[in-house]
Amino acid sequence: MKEKKCRVTKNYESPYTEPWIMSKGEILTFEEKECEWAGWIWCTNKFGESRWVPENYLEIRGKQCIMSQDYNSTELNITVGEELIIEKEEAEWFWVINQKGKKGWVPIENVEIIEKNEI
Repeated sequence: MKEKKCRVTKNYESPYTEPWIMSKGEILTFEEKECEWAGWIWCTNKFGESRWVPENYLEIRGKQCIMSQDYNSTELNITVGEELIIEKEEAEWFWVINQKGKKGWVPIENVEIIEKNEI
């Protein structure tokens, strides 16, 4: 299968310096909070740390939710013109690898897909 690539069209700088690494089965609490992107839920872990988690990664049970799969919240800082390899898509974000080999989430609205004939 051919790699799917994108090019950064708008800079993005993550507001989070430390990523969350969550394991399947971990229990979190959540709250209703307005999000710029659909499909994300504001969750808090047992240490009182909070981050956005894709709704598709959670099983909601009352006031708690359980991670239905492993999750890494790393967001990449990206710069216009940078090319990225797309590994997956979730709730208006891509999980990508940059040219230095770093992996993380970037907003889809900040990139454009590179067509095969452009490569």
